[in-house]
Amino acid sequence: MPRPLRVAIVGAGPAGIYAADALLKSEAAVEPGVSIDIFERMPAPFGLIRYGVAPDHPRIKGIITALHQVLDKPQVRLFGNVDYPGDISLDELRSFYDAVIFSTGATADRALTIPGVDLDGSFGAADFVSWYDGHPDVPRTWPLDAEKVAVLGVGNVALDVARILAKTADELLPTEIPANVYDGLKANKALEVHVFGRRGPAQAKFSPMELRELDHSPTIEVIVNPEDIDYDDGSIAERRGNKQTDMVAKTLENWAIRDIGDRPHKLFLHFFESPSEILGEDGKVVGLRTERTELDGTGNVKGTGRFTDWDVQSVYRAVGYLSDELPKLPWDVETGTVPDEGGRVIDAGGPMQSTYVTGWIRRGPIGLIGHTKGDANETVANLLADHAAGRLGTPASPEPAAVEDFLAERSVRYTTWEGWYRLDAAEKALGEPQGRARVKIVEREEMLDASGA
Repeated sequence: MPRPLRVAIVGAGPAGIYAADALLKSEAAVEPGVSIDIFERMPAPFGLIRYGVAPDHPRIKGIITALHQVLDKPQVRLFGNVDYPGDISLDELRSFYDAVIFSTGATADRALTIPGVDLDGSFGAADFVSWYDGHPDVPRTWPLDAEKVAVLGVGNVALDVARILAKTADELLPTEIPANVYDGLKANKALEVHVFGRRGPAQAKFSPMELRELDHSPTIEVIVNPEDIDYDDGSIAERRGNKQTDMVAKTLENWAIRDIGDRPHKLFLHFFESPSEILGEDGKVVGLRTERTELDGTGNVKGTGRFTDWDVQSVYRAVGYLSDELPKLPWDVETGTVPDEGGRVIDAGGPMQSTYVTGWIRRGPIGLIGHTKGDANETVANLLADHAAGRLGTPASPEPAAVEDFLAERSVRYTTWEGWYRLDAAEKALGEPQGRARVKIVEREEMLDASGA
């Protein structure tokens, strides 16, 4: 008797859920349909949106509403708190499913190779984001005793880090931040936050809306040096060809020509300053050295040999995310991705049977959340083409109950989609007495208990 196509997706962030959505929308082409199980190492789904988006961005977190609709489908099951490969290996997944899609994203910090990165007070932005987003696997406290802070990078993560450091804890209290994060930010001593980019305004990777949001806080004074507003032919061409780049440049120009106000926290956006060394004394950060750069006509920059030492006591490196290597899969060390062709995983002998990738683990941590939809559609189209051509493997135990029995035998305490609804209700109940939408539960065991794992 025919059975549904069984697909495992490893990673319940946007990329994985978009892949599930693409499979569901293609269901008419697959007789008698599809059956999808999503495995997630965290007790809760949604990946980057829950643990990578700043708590004061409810607009972006609203994407969860669309993802909910996918996970509500009866053809989809969630297995949370299940680690790959610790709880289930690739060979074991293949024994239960016709195909496996990896969508594990990127959560680590990309390395910055300058002297001083290992000093006390030098932090990776990804670690800080995990702390203020209440990730269960990071420490509950964060050292916030620096009055002057540097943030390296000109992307949206750098903006998030700078904004959280510059805002008061009370401004963030209406959000979902847990009590330990509120207490930590309440003790934050930062009065100046300096964001550094080695190129110019036209090369910044900010989203226009995220940039403008910096100026919405009544406690943050955003300051741009007029000398940093400079363009060459390559920069002008970039502005003409990209509306978002032009909007970012115009916002920065307007901030550069206005008078400096009296808001208590100063947030400086510096351009044409390339970090060359984090300065230390007795093992601790005491400053940052940058080299002044200048445009070379193409939109790129070259060093001028002029250096500046900035008085800061901590440095946050927001120079990009990096994916964790996945055991049993080929790995490109330079890009931090799994080699693929159209989503098919490629090893030395060609495409790996029944194994696919989508999202940041496939193409690196670039683009906005919605950009992973295109990845998912391409990967799923090729998976279905392989299915139609008979190129997928044949699982030994494709019955839906088989994987549940396997996890039970391994004593894996897993959460379900129904469990997410219970956790969601528990977090909303925590926020209700304070008039907040929710308060995020941080401890893994508490999440498992609230989920009824």
